[in-house]
Formats: sequence, C-alpha cells, structure tokens
Amino acid sequence: MFNFLKQLLIGRPLKSDQLGEQKLNKKKALAILSSDALSSVAYGPEQILIALITVSAAAFWYSLPIACAVLFLLTALILSYRQIIFAYPHGGGAYVVSKENLGINPGLLAGGSLLVDYILTVAVSVSAGTDAITSAFPALHNHNVAIGVTFIILLTILNLRGVTESASILAYPVYLFVLALFLLIGVGLFNILTGTVSTNPHTPIGTPIAGISLFLLLRAFASGSSALTGIEAISNAIPNFKEPASSNAAKTLTAMGILLATMFSGIVFLAYYYGIVPQAEATVVSLIAEETFGRNVLYYFVQGTTALILILAANTGYSAFPLLAVNLAKDKFIPRMFTVRGDRLGYSNGIVILGFASILLIVAFNGHTEQLIPLYAVGVFIPFTLSQSGMIVKWLREKPKGWQAKLFINATGALISLTVTVVFFLTKFTQVWPVLVFLPAIIFLFYRIKKHYDAVADQLRVQDKATAVPIEGNVFIIPIAGITQVVEHSINYARSLSADQIIAVYIPFEREDEKKIEEKWAKWHPDVRLVTLFSPYRSISIPLNRFVDSVERKAKEANYQVTVLIPQFIPKKGWHNFLHNQSGLLIRTTLLYRKNVIVTTVPFHLKK
Repeated sequence: MFNFLKQLLIGRPLKSDQLGEQKLNKKKALAILSSDALSSVAYGPEQILIALITVSAAAFWYSLPIACAVLFLLTALILSYRQIIFAYPHGGGAYVVSKENLGINPGLLAGGSLLVDYILTVAVSVSAGTDAITSAFPALHNHNVAIGVTFIILLTILNLRGVTESASILAYPVYLFVLALFLLIGVGLFNILTGTVSTNPHTPIGTPIAGISLFLLLRAFASGSSALTGIEAISNAIPNFKEPASSNAAKTLTAMGILLATMFSGIVFLAYYYGIVPQAEATVVSLIAEETFGRNVLYYFVQGTTALILILAANTGYSAFPLLAVNLAKDKFIPRMFTVRGDRLGYSNGIVILGFASILLIVAFNGHTEQLIPLYAVGVFIPFTLSQSGMIVKWLREKPKGWQAKLFINATGALISLTVTVVFFLTKFTQVWPVLVFLPAIIFLFYRIKKHYDAVADQLRVQDKATAVPIEGNVFIIPIAGITQVVEHSINYARSLSADQIIAVYIPFEREDEKKIEEKWAKWHPDVRLVTLFSPYRSISIPLNRFVDSVERKAKEANYQVTVLIPQFIPKKGWHNFLHNQSGLLIRTTLLYRKNVIVTTVPFHLKK
C-alpha cells in the first residue's frame, strides 16, 4: 500500500544511468532557478515605500534614486557571480568559494547562512504568494497559515518527482508572470505618456522633505535590496545544467538579471508616479494593477500570476538547498543522508527536510511575510559578502589574465554587500538579531557533526590486524517468555553457530511462574541451561542487564564472545503488532549500546 501511494505521488523510480535526462536547459533553468529573484519584484519595491512612509508619502520620490542604487548593486552581483560560475563550474557557490579562499570558518558561515536562507526562501515566497491571493480575495485572510502549509506540501511532492518534471510545470507560471508584469508596466507607461494619469498623486523629484535622513535612506536601500535574494542560486546549482553547464548557467544568470532589473525599475517608477501608499491588506503590485486596469480580467491575471510565482519561487530553495547540503555533507559537516539520491534521482532527504523546516517557520510566524523578509535578506547578504571577498583573495593569489578587471568587479560587489549587511544590522537590529544566535549555533553543530564523523573514521580504520583479540568461544543468552516454537527456533539457530554454551533466561514476576517454567524446562530441554531471575518490581531490563554483566565479565577472562539472541515472532499482518507486547524491542534497545555484547533478533514468521 505504501509503495503504491509513493509511486502515485512521486512516480516510478528512475535508474541511475538516467541522471543525464534530469539536466536542465536554459529555458527551464531560468524558470526553476530564477523564480525567487524575479518574484522579489512583488515585495522589494514595497519594502522601500514602507521604509519611506515613516517620514511621509511625500518622501516617495526618494524611491527612484534608491532603486538606481539597488540596480547598481544588482549589476555588480550579476557580474561577480558570472565569474564564480566559470571559476567553480562544479557548483557550491558561496560555500565553496569562501571555504577555499577564506578558510573553513568563513565557508561554514556562508554555508550555514545559505541553508537557513533557502528555508526562509520557501517560507517568504509562500507567505508572499498567500498575501497576493488574500489581497484579491480578502475573505481568505484568516486562513493564511493553512493555505501556506498546503502549498509547501504540494511543492515538496512536486520536487520529489524530479528536477525536470518540476521545471516543466513551473516554467509556465514564471513566464506568465513575466508577461503580466511587462504588460502592467507597458500599459502603465502608456497611460502616463498619453496623460491619462494625474500628476497630482506624486511629489516632484527633488522636493525637500523634512525629517529625511541618511539613516532612513540607508534603511530604505537595505529594504529594497531584499529584491536581490536568490541571485546566488544559479551558482549553487551548476550541476543541474546541461552541458556546457558553466556557459548555460552564466547565460541564464544574465537573462535573470536583465528581467529583474527591468521589472523592478518599472514597478518602482509606477508606484512613485501613481502615488501608491502601501496598505496592510493590499500589496503594492495589486494597487498598481487596480490603478492601471481596474478590477477586471487583467487585474486578476496580474494578481493570479504574481501569487503563482511568489509561491513557486520557493522552488529556488528546493533546487539549491539539496545541492548545497550535498557539498556540506561531503565535507562531513551535516549528516551523510543528504548525499543520497531518491527514487527520482533528486536528493530527497534535503527536499523533505526543507519542506518540514519551512512549514515550521510559516506556523511560527503565523504567515506574516514582513516579519520574515529582513531576516531572509540579511541571511543572503552575508554569503554575498563572503563569496565576493573570497574571489578577491583568489584573484590576488592566482593573478590570471585580466585579473585586475575581475578584482575590481568582485571588490565592488563585496564592498556594497558588506555595506548592506551592516545597514541591516544598524537599522533593523530588532528583526535580524536572531542571525547572531543561530549562525554561531549552526557552526558549532557543524563542528560537532564533523568531530563525530572523524572519530568514527578513526575507530573503523584498519591499521594493524595483529592488535585484534582472538575470539576463543561463544556464549549465547536467550531471553524467553515461555516454552514456544519461537524459543525452539532460537535454540536451534544458536546450536548451528557452534555455541559453546547456551543459557536461556526467564524473568518471572511471580514465584509460581518461576516453579512452573523450571519444571517444564527440565522435561523439554534438559540439555540447555535455564536461569530464572525473579523480578518483584516487574522489570525485565534491570535483572537481565545484571545477568549479562556477570556473564560478560567471566567471558572476557576466557576471550569468549557474549551474544544475546532475542526470539521474536513476526505476525502475518502489520497491524497485529499492536496486539502484542514489544518486550523484544525493549530488550534490544537496552542492550544495543553495550560495547562487548552482540545483540541479534531471531525472527519466527507466523502463517495465520
């Protein structure tokens, strides 16, 4: 039943040699890897206006120069990440660049930041998409969390089906969103040029505004820079591209940058010219679309595609998180389970963990996007800064042909990214302070995991076979609950292993039971030693552990191996297990961590 449902949801398993068929071309890659960056157009400009409104709506003309600064940063990051793509064609992005050029700790700082950032990518994207839906249908406002969780579950299932299948589905809403935004911007500009839009709603550029300050402008700039999240995803996911992977990734990154710059600047300009004021229950894009088209089909087309891409932008996280996790897992900083491919050749464990963590965030923040965006943005600008700094070190060390120009590009990107990061901490400390707690905690956890793997490897490494103590004989201890075929089967199995001594152990709770089992055993198996351990407090594990201790001490002196054989009958139907005491499981759990005792289960399968 489970396998049927699994195949129904995620499809039939794929062979390992079909991995090449799961690679992405540029069109599909643009849809699946750029959706996060492109979708940020729906909330990036709004964040600028929210920062400026603290002075007054008259300050909105400052959104234009702020937008120009954001576009300058975008250009620097696009050029910088193009260089990273060609310098590190196997992917890994900021983690690999920082680790190789700045050291392990900066690499882990970048990797930990991005892991958290991709979780936030899913949570923020789905929350923003839900906001877009509820802006069009206000009656759904009270169900934001339920809607968001439902979408995350659907996205997780979609990604478990494989990269190419999810990309094929996601390409349509992404390109529809681009079409909708270009249509909105085009019609809006046409209305402005033809004079059908009043010039009264907006303040003329250059108007002096009382109360404006450099601090406020920097805060608005940092808020608007949240539109640049997701740019690094392509450099992390180069292995997902068809050959030539680096060239295709670089072209996709450039196309993404052009689309993002055009839509971002268009929305900022229309919001300024229309005099749009952010509202709690309506997004800026929704207000611009209503002003441009009215509440007609085109308005709902814009809102529908915006909601879709905001939700599906989470797929950038689903594409990049598993690949980053693979790099960290290969370096033994996170569990190795992240390196295992699932039935559909994707890194299923990473996909499932990402979905689960994102749902927790949605529930914890009650689906409020504005609470997540600052944390989300600062989490990505830390890796931006580290990756660009790492490239500076690389060019200074290697000095390839044309390194001066490359150095200038990365230095510019590093300086601006560092500035944005500092501004976030200065202007939004109350919202981003958790970064100062969870990043050190994550790095500490990375090192603990690494220490464990190193310790395991050191203990498992074959060094000198002569140091191993030879086993001279075997002692088998068989805990029994009565005289049954299950016990008979276990005794026969122990004898087949050339046991030097077999000890059956019975733990009665009543003296009468003790006498009965001893009398029956003497007639049934007099050749096998029976030990009864009366337990007045009805404990099985305590007397059994004490007995195993005593046998183990004697066996160690003679170089004998102690093995506990646990008889267990297996019901024909799975649900029958709930009808029986699982004492065998309890015994196995308590004995499994003993250093010098082997614990094994001898199953006896029932036919009825």
